[in-house]
Amino acid sequence: MEEFLRENYFFILHLIETFAAVTGLYFYKKYRATSAKYFIWFLVYIAICEFLARYTMFCHEDSFLYFLEGTLLERNFWWSTLFWKIGAILFFTFYYYKILETDIFKKIIKGVGYSFFSFSSIFIILNWKDLFIRFFPILSVLGALVVFICVTLYLIEALKSDKLIFIYKSLSFYITLAIFIWWLIITPLIFYDIYNSTSDWNFVFLKWQIYLIANIFMYGMFAIGLIVASPENEKI
Repeated sequence: MEEFLRENYFFILHLIETFAAVTGLYFYKKYRATSAKYFIWFLVYIAICEFLARYTMFCHEDSFLYFLEGTLLERNFWWSTLFWKIGAILFFTFYYYKILETDIFKKIIKGVGYSFFSFSSIFIILNWKDLFIRFFPILSVLGALVVFICVTLYLIEALKSDKLIFIYKSLSFYITLAIFIWWLIITPLIFYDIYNSTSDWNFVFLKWQIYLIANIFMYGMFAIGLIVASPENEKI
């Protein structure tokens, strides 16, 4: 199992992400008149960003990105931080702002989104050298908090309306369930990133297994939602 993960871990992750994106594109016509289309774009965005993040495999003497070897761009911490840990969170604030109907909830989401972006920008500017050599736990924790706020407001609104009756037919419900559980599982792992090195393969394999299970669940839920949900239950 460990040898299999060592050789195929990133390929499996890309396969899962690509499957969700392809599923979204397949059902795009079904959702193109609703806010769900933005989520499908997001799935494609994830698949592309994760693919490009593997540029580090070619940052060595015998490959075409040899000139990046020994530079700040040799590792992809900066890429993952900007395009996932910040970019994904900002997307979810945008998405929930689009699908929520309660004015005060929309204002909260908007304020939280701008606050997160402002703090992240200032924090990165003040710690820009670290951007290229490590992840920032504080951004991951704040990102999880933002997701929790979005999820909570969505569920409160659903409970206060007749949406709850048909919630299982709403793509937003599957998205909410998936991202909430994913961030709940993954966020604690950031505090153990100092052990994530080839000197401690036991931790690396454990982390890979947790990420793999969490990703299969999340992207699987996305795909299921895209298949079974009805566009009539999505906001235009």
